[in-house]
Amino acid sequence: MVTTERVYGYSEQPAGFKIFVDRLWPRGLTKKAAGWDEWMKEIAPSPELRRWFGHRPDRWEEFKKRYWLELSFNQQETEKIINLEKEHGTVVLLYAAKDPDHNHAIVLKDYLLFYKEKNSHEEDRINRGTGPRSNG
Repeated sequence: MVTTERVYGYSEQPAGFKIFVDRLWPRGLTKKAAGWDEWMKEIAPSPELRRWFGHRPDRWEEFKKRYWLELSFNQQETEKIINLEKEHGTVVLLYAAKDPDHNHAIVLKDYLLFYKEKNSHEEDRINRGTGPRSNG
C-alpha cells in the first residue's frame, strides 16, 4: 500500500517505510525532526515543472500530465519505491506542499498504482505464454 502525508506534523510515526519525495529540503525542519527513512529527490518533479506549476490549482490538470510524463522516464526510481513497498508492506510518500489536494505526491501515488497494474498484466501474459517475451 502507498499513502501520502504532509511532512510537517504527519501522524505519529505512520506505519510503513517513509520516503520524502521533494527535491528541496523542507523549510524549518531539522534532520532530527525529519524522521523519514529515505529521501528520493530524483522522483520529484523537475525544477522547471515545479516552478511552472507553482502550486496553482488552475494548472493542476496540466501539471499531472507533465509530471506523469516525467515519471514515465524514471523507471529505476519507480521500481525502487515498488520494491520498498513489497519489502515493507506500506510506503508513505512525504511531501512539503501545503495543499493536500494539489501536490506531486498524489500524482506519484497514482502513477505507482498504474505502473504496478500495468506490469502485473504484463507478467500475467508472460506467465500464460502470450506476452511479448513468449517464444510461441
